[in-house]
Amino acid sequence: MLKFLILLLMPLCAQAGGIDKLKQFIAATRSAEANFTQVVLDQSGHRIQSAAGIMQFQRPGKFRWTYQKPYEQIIVGDGTKFWLYDVDLNQVTVKKLDAALGSSPAALLSGSNEIERGFTLQESGSLDGLDWLQATSKTQDGSFEKILMAFNAEAELTIMELNDAFGHKTVLRFSHLRRNPKISPQQFQFTPPKGADVLGE
Repeated sequence: MLKFLILLLMPLCAQAGGIDKLKQFIAATRSAEANFTQVVLDQSGHRIQSAAGIMQFQRPGKFRWTYQKPYEQIIVGDGTKFWLYDVDLNQVTVKKLDAALGSSPAALLSGSNEIERGFTLQESGSLDGLDWLQATSKTQDGSFEKILMAFNAEAELTIMELNDAFGHKTVLRFSHLRRNPKISPQQFQFTPPKGADVLGE
């Protein structure tokens, strides 16, 4: 009888693919903090850029990505505006958060269901213990034509691959993910430093 029940349940377990894991992740994760590495590849697969740092987000619409190397950058979404601060250049770029949604992984992760609103989702199979999904943009004006996301057995996001219209691929790998940590509200606020050039609004 037990063997029969196991056989009966196996197909149900197998159906929990990447899309289900994404929905579990969104439903169970109001805020998160993780380390990340970022690699940008050209059309030939050659690395043209790499970076690393710490990512934090809190739904809805608040996030902070701190790039620590090779160049220090801070990206902040305060719920209304999207800020990008280049420390070396002492330059700040600001735009409405609505305009940024869908154009950055930071905005996609911190939204409630932006990825389902702007992208068509389909299963992309399992590999090395990770369940993948593919998200294809519904419009032609998005920054990314296609996004691949991989989740582990605990429905934790471990990899994002973002493909743009120029054939470039951005690969983000997350580690030491903490779900629903208490994050200071100040982390999601940004005031341009004194003397910084502010571009945009």
